[in-house]
Parts: sequence; C-alpha cells; structure tokens
Amino acid sequence: MARKATPKAEASAQKILDAALELFRERGFDGATMRDIARKAGVATGAAYYYYPSKDALVLAFYQHASAEMQPRIEAALAGARGLEAGLRELIRVKLDYFAPNRPVLRALLRNGADPKHPLSPFSPETGAIRAFDLEWFRRILSDCGFGIPRDLAPHLPDVLWLFQMGVIYFWVTDDSPGQARSYRLLDRAAKAVAVLVRLSALPLMRPVRKVALELIAIVKGPDDTAVPA
Repeated sequence: MARKATPKAEASAQKILDAALELFRERGFDGATMRDIARKAGVATGAAYYYYPSKDALVLAFYQHASAEMQPRIEAALAGARGLEAGLRELIRVKLDYFAPNRPVLRALLRNGADPKHPLSPFSPETGAIRAFDLEWFRRILSDCGFGIPRDLAPHLPDVLWLFQMGVIYFWVTDDSPGQARSYRLLDRAAKAVAVLVRLSALPLMRPVRKVALELIAIVKGPDDTAVPA
C-alpha cells in the first residue's frame, strides 16, 4: 500500500514544482536543469529527484494539479451556461483564464506537445487521464445542448470538440495581441459556428456531409476506427 504523503512532503513537492514553473517561465523548458530547479527551491538536487525523477515528471504534475483545480471552476462556469455555444465558450474560457499566469510555460512546451509520442503531449498515453476528464465535460455539454444530435455522429463529437479546444488553446498560446484579445474573440465566434454546425448536422439534407465528416474522423483516429456507418 502506498504511504500517504505527509504535509511536510507535500509542501516540499509543491515548493519544487513552483520553482520549476518559475524557471520554465524565465528560461524555457530546455534552459532549466534539475540542479537549477533544486537550487531555486532551496533543496538538495537529490531531494528534487526524489519527488520528481525528471523535468517531464514536473510538467505532468503541473498538468495533473491544474486539471484537479479546474474541475470545480468548470462546474461553476457551466452551471450558468445554457446551450452548446455557451457551454463550449465557458469550458474553454476557464482553461485560458486558469493557465494565463503560466502561458509562457505552455509556450515553451509547444515543441513537445506537437509529438504525440512525447509524454508531455496532450495526445500521449501519459496524459490520458487528464484527457478523459476533458472528454467527460464535452459529453456533458453535448447532453445538455437542448437539441438532438444524430446517432452516427454523437459518439465522435466529444473527441471533435476536444480537438477544437486544443486548436483554440494553441492559438491562444501563440497569440501576442494585448491580453490575447484575439483569442477570446476567436473563441466567441468559433463556439457559435461549431454550435450552429452541430445543430444543422441533424437535418436530413446534411446526411451526405455527415458521412464525409465521419470518414474524415475515421482517418484521423487511425486504422482501428475506420468503420463508418453506411
């Protein structure tokens, strides 16, 4: 049975993580070493490695901590959101607002995020639990969207909306407009467009378009998911 961390151990781990994030903001991910991080945290290098065996482990801890902290914030934001457009906008806005102080850290990690085999990529197995939490939120806003979603499309939409979210976050990370105002305008208009497209997808005349969309989704997912309804 795993031993429960003591308050002192949790405080030490948090101090090391805070030091790492500060150095990542200042020097980038590649520019900070574990020795630098330990020195910044005021602990021995061995102690830093005891809590976090690598810089990747530090970033994964940051992601996990962020995901846990955002759950009640997302819950509160969605409580007042009505419809798919509002739900999408508020869900993603919570994440942009939360990560704003550490936007330089995310920017420094863009290269790693682009490689799905890298453990820090949002597409990797190592970040799968965090991705699963996200997908549940998208399933929830779809279930409460106020209109019917075609049965052939419904199982795939959470993944599509998650990819939409990642596109918005990528734009926001690279957006140098004051306060990332362009990103927030993009989010408002894109959420509206997505909601309209999902609503229109239920129309009978959209079935051929849905079929093409499902084929595209199957290609993106890979050979294990190539079966498309006729």
